[in-house]
Amino acid sequence: MTGTPGMPRIPATPPPAREPFGPEAFQLVLLRRMADFQPGLAEEARHRLGASLARQREANKRWQAMVRSPRSRGALARYRSVLGPPESTGSRAIGDLRCEALLWPVPLWPDLRFEVLAAPDGAVWNEWLVRAPGARGPVLESADDLRPWSATVDEVARAFAPVRPMEGTAPTRWRLAFTSAGRPLVAEFTYGLLQHVEQAGGTGRTGMRDGAGAGD
Repeated sequence: MTGTPGMPRIPATPPPAREPFGPEAFQLVLLRRMADFQPGLAEEARHRLGASLARQREANKRWQAMVRSPRSRGALARYRSVLGPPESTGSRAIGDLRCEALLWPVPLWPDLRFEVLAAPDGAVWNEWLVRAPGARGPVLESADDLRPWSATVDEVARAFAPVRPMEGTAPTRWRLAFTSAGRPLVAEFTYGLLQHVEQAGGTGRTGMRDGAGAGD
């Protein structure tokens, strides 16, 4: 602010410092993507975090800026910076290759963990939600059991084997084709968590129950 002649100069008020981008903001990013399929569940979960829609948009904007920054230190370093030290780490074999599996808790889903699979050089191979070690998974006996947010990719793949992986409609999405009770179905996941199931060919959704809680 410029003072008038003979008057003392009044310093400009600095803009308020932004909150650090941490686990809560990361959960808002997850919900932003899941809202494409389950807006009601995502809104309910956002309220549980005490976050406004504007705050979620800001979190997503900051996350995208970090991902696309030319000065980015890499995906693994980004997750460590945002989520802190992992709850656990371990070696994992994928075919003939070995990688490091890192797990972080996700308060919105106490029975789930955010898993990152990283190559020996630090490159991230996969990043999604999985069932926490020791946590009881869902009982999946038919398509009717496939409720939104109830199961992970691995759980659906085991319950309805054989399955056929399909290309997702976005980088954070996965799809599995399988047959249940003679019906060809496709399950769609966001960050590894089931969002909806539809008949192959998109003729209609099945196994859905909107309103299941974020902790279900």
